[in-house]
Amino acid sequence: MTRYADIPKPIRSGIVVLDPDTGTPQRVIVLQFNPDTLERSVSPQSAGDSGDAGGGGTGSGDRNEALRLKGPAQETWKFTAEIDATDQFEIAAPDGIHPQLAALEMLVQPTTAQLRAASRLSQKGAIEISPIEMPLTLFTWGSKRVMPVRLTELSVNESAFDVNLNPIRASLGIGMKILTVSDLPAGHRGADLYMAHLAQKERLAATARGGGLGALGLGGGLGALGLGGGLGTAAGASTSIRRG
Repeated sequence: MTRYADIPKPIRSGIVVLDPDTGTPQRVIVLQFNPDTLERSVSPQSAGDSGDAGGGGTGSGDRNEALRLKGPAQETWKFTAEIDATDQFEIAAPDGIHPQLAALEMLVQPTTAQLRAASRLSQKGAIEISPIEMPLTLFTWGSKRVMPVRLTELSVNESAFDVNLNPIRASLGIGMKILTVSDLPAGHRGADLYMAHLAQKERLAATARGGGLGALGLGGGLGALGLGGGLGTAAGASTSIRRG
């Protein structure tokens, strides 16, 4: 039998739950199978998104803010994860995939201890009870994509069960929002992790091979579009009118 020892073992994507104060991992959830596809949406936070352009124009927003950004782009991810106990016959699963599903669902649920603590404060007559803070959640997709996220969607489709009605196969639709420095307070560990993630993007962008204007059909340079002498001529015409 031929063995291919030099073939690297593929790494898995997953979720790491951190204590936001100490940075200590509280739980690591490794996806059983890497998703086949990822749907990513990146929306810039433009400063001049609304309002009227003025002067009878049809544009929106302040024209002086057209190229300005209020902060990091808002990015969301969506993918489908599969869990299948029948693919792991060597591992005892008396509860089916209940534990794996519960671990994911607890990412969007407060614990019983947190709920009881909030209830005790309410019974003591606390006027204002702060919302329950969840642990810091990181999503990892290889070493170049490690980012703080908040789960925004978790839909579960259970498709097979054992004789005790424990689910043994399911597909999960997972949606998440990347948390940026606009979402987290200054000094928060998640904000530092986002900055590291953004710095990684900058490094990768710097290694991208650049192109030339000739590939765009602009071999004559941008001056051929009237962005050089043309603008100067228009300025001169404007000056002569003012003198007249």
